[in-house]
Amino acid sequence: MTDTDSDHDPTDTEPETDTHTGSTASGGDTDALLVSSLEESTGKTAITLALARLAAAEGDSVGYMKPKGTRLQSNVGKTVDEDPLLARELLDLEAEMHDLEPIVYSPTFVEQAIRGREDPAELRERVAEAFDTLAADRDRLFVEGGGRYDVGGIVELADADIAALLDARVLLIAPYEIPADVDDVIAAAETFGDRLAGVVFNDVPDAAYDQLETDVVPFLEGRGIPVHGILPSERELSGVTVAELADELGASTLVDEGRDNYVERFSVGAMGPDSALRHFRRTKDAAVITGGDRAEIHTAALEAPGVRCLILTGGHRPSGAILGQASEKGVPILSVQTDTLTTVERAEDIVRSGRTRDEETVDRMERLLSDHAAVDSILG
Repeated sequence: MTDTDSDHDPTDTEPETDTHTGSTASGGDTDALLVSSLEESTGKTAITLALARLAAAEGDSVGYMKPKGTRLQSNVGKTVDEDPLLARELLDLEAEMHDLEPIVYSPTFVEQAIRGREDPAELRERVAEAFDTLAADRDRLFVEGGGRYDVGGIVELADADIAALLDARVLLIAPYEIPADVDDVIAAAETFGDRLAGVVFNDVPDAAYDQLETDVVPFLEGRGIPVHGILPSERELSGVTVAELADELGASTLVDEGRDNYVERFSVGAMGPDSALRHFRRTKDAAVITGGDRAEIHTAALEAPGVRCLILTGGHRPSGAILGQASEKGVPILSVQTDTLTTVERAEDIVRSGRTRDEETVDRMERLLSDHAAVDSILG
């Protein structure tokens, strides 16, 4: 196995000393790759696990850790991150959760840290010890960053700090829509310095793909920032089905037809019917969220080809004529008890963070990486 970081001698097994605290992480001969991201919900988890599985398929023994748990849920009285749970299942790991996720980066933790009740030196020692435990007898350890690469700075454990602590190379996952997005890539590259192994752009829309490939990639590589892949947007990875949305919202389904439709964005029906129709016709793969008593908005939404679902708020039931029209057009109708603003906020959270994380998602990401990224260059 070849280490591509020119500043790191793979024959040197002396542990790196952390300049802040003196804590160390050696990892032996384990190659550590930290997968970081510019934004939340850029597919970082799926890419991390897909790379781990691709490496395992080549015969490497692999491990995983997420030093800062940021995607939190309550589980049997404990707050844990869902991503290490999925990693443990998919990679068949026997590691303990306190090693896979040594720090639960919850709002309460952040408040305590700001008040000086969390010691950065102790936290770094905890991460280093967990890494050494997980890296034992492993060829590779895949380390997943926090929601954004700068999360954790409060306790001196942003992704760049963790990469230095663990002597890890860094793969940066970035979105791309317009050329100005490159500013963020350059800023992150400067933060990681020589540890940056490269960038993978993920969930790139068709309209932006050619410009990214022909203009942006050569520009970045001219600045010494390698680009290892451009992964095109895939509907199954960039949205949720109406059925998933209904489940997450706790909605009643009034029209079943079209529950497999994918929703990527939301449109609020708060205007007059003429304005609504013009607005809805400009959107695609959208769910319209509006009051259940706004019959004229329901009609306008059902006439727009890009509307995939109606979400009616306030617990109101539409007329039989609307239900019949929706059924005929294959547009499902969901009903929720909450008000429109609350429903919009919850729905956007579901689409932003809820791209279903399961084995099927990771399988799809493996295929995308194999087809559109230089996996050998990423793994090094």
